[in-house]
Amino acid sequence: MSPGWPLPAWHGRCTLALPLQLGWSVDLHTITAIARPSGRAEFPAWRAGDAWLAGGTWLFSEPQPGLDRLIDLSRLGWPPLEVGADGLRIAATCTLARLAAADLPPPWRAAPLAGQCCRALLGSFKIWNAATVGGNLCMALPAGPMAALCVALDGACTIWAPDGTERTLPAADFVLGPQRTALRPGELLRAVDLPAAALRRRTAFRQISLTPLGRSGALLAGTLSAAGDLAITVTAATRRPVRLDFAGVPAQAELDDALARAIPESLYYDDQHGAPDWRRHVTHRLAAQIRDELAGPA
Repeated sequence: MSPGWPLPAWHGRCTLALPLQLGWSVDLHTITAIARPSGRAEFPAWRAGDAWLAGGTWLFSEPQPGLDRLIDLSRLGWPPLEVGADGLRIAATCTLARLAAADLPPPWRAAPLAGQCCRALLGSFKIWNAATVGGNLCMALPAGPMAALCVALDGACTIWAPDGTERTLPAADFVLGPQRTALRPGELLRAVDLPAAALRRRTAFRQISLTPLGRSGALLAGTLSAAGDLAITVTAATRRPVRLDFAGVPAQAELDDALARAIPESLYYDDQHGAPDWRRHVTHRLAAQIRDELAGPA
């Protein structure tokens, strides 16, 4: 799923450009059609060359030669956030700005983690108001902060299939690797549900980059349950999210051993934003800081 932006439809072959206020303009000269359904019943039959359009911040950032039709999600009218007794439902089309500004119930002690993860995406307010939670998840970049939020808080992904059915998948199993997800052809991420039990946990957040305004080299989120059980989710440093669950708060040696077993050398990501050995070092260091913070008084 790509993020989306409402766009006019043209007949015949068309050239689409992202509105200039986002700071760039890339022509998508291969697009020949735009579908703008207002409900699921109006979805066109999925075909090769299709792409979902939600916020558009990545879709329009570079050429997309393999695409010839966009399916615009802007008219579906999904509520961005739905608060209920069971927890929080985040629509895939909810923007990062909307999520960061959410006024969530006071018993949900994990609420600040949403804003912390949103701010880890270093974009302008224009990007924040266009980029979507679903788009960030479906891009499956190691530094995508919505994966950290959803995995740390036991998120469950609701996925719509082209045949009209749906399935649910733990957020921990959604991202498989850099730009690889568990979505099958034609499937659409509808929402992520965060259970109330997870939202009541204490949380701790750590993020580090090689430069002050650089992409995350490691982003970790920790949670502590009412029973005193610790969970640490590692993203950005790794090719996919990794979550470690402990019965109680582990000793430092136990934590280091668990990290070494859960994240082999080949799972650490390697790009211009950090070498694997540096990412491994900071992962252990930040995990220790989260452990110490959550082991201390609230």
